[in-house]
Amino acid sequence: MDYRTLSPAQVRALIREGKLSSPTAGMCGGYAQANLVILPKALAYDFLLFAQRNPKSCPILEVLDEGSRQIRYMAKDADIATDLPKYRVYEYGVLTGEYKEVSAFWRSDFVSFLIGCSFSFEEELLQAGISVRHIEEGCNVPMYLTNIPCESAGIFSGNMVVSMRPIPYRDIPRAVAVTAAMPRVHGAPVHIGSPEAIGIRDIHRPDFGDPVTIREGEQPVFWPCGVTPQAALMASKPAFAITHAPGHMFITDVKNVELKL
Repeated sequence: MDYRTLSPAQVRALIREGKLSSPTAGMCGGYAQANLVILPKALAYDFLLFAQRNPKSCPILEVLDEGSRQIRYMAKDADIATDLPKYRVYEYGVLTGEYKEVSAFWRSDFVSFLIGCSFSFEEELLQAGISVRHIEEGCNVPMYLTNIPCESAGIFSGNMVVSMRPIPYRDIPRAVAVTAAMPRVHGAPVHIGSPEAIGIRDIHRPDFGDPVTIREGEQPVFWPCGVTPQAALMASKPAFAITHAPGHMFITDVKNVELKL
């Protein structure tokens, strides 16, 4: 099935029915995707402050009402506990499981955060004639823990996570310009080339996602990543949290063009 041509509602229905559990890169062409963090209300202010202080990694798209599973602005008829292909549960900073839906864990004090995702600007890269390697190779985007510190807030601290796409030298200025126009989905790259300079020891062994081919004449280009909150959860060790599994996003009803400058 060509998921790129389906509507967000169609893909969310397939996910809710348990018929789709793969990474969402390249799905629903033209529509924005979002990362997810769900926390008890007692930690929501700290996390909101953390996101505000780290807008490149954690650009907030929507915050749901306390206890609500219904999205008000980014999608219609969507359930935040069932409509992502894969979720992660963290307890005291430890990943304790991955699930296709998290209804069984739901609590009345949960606050959910939808955070901009770099999958949203990939359609713009493709339209600019810049290939996206993990879509070409049918795998998840490679993501890496770095030595770039985030601004701490309350209990939350940690280092930035980045996603990587190999870009031919000649296309790098265009890739920077295209993505810089979309700060609500991470914006411009934070680093180009020299992975070791940001603490990445082996470009072929990502901390999250899958390795991709880097061809001759290409440079690895690194963008802020919405998995950064998961690194903060692992570093800060709150008692309980739910997130998306890396690469398995919430697909919104909002067009990418609506998130441009």
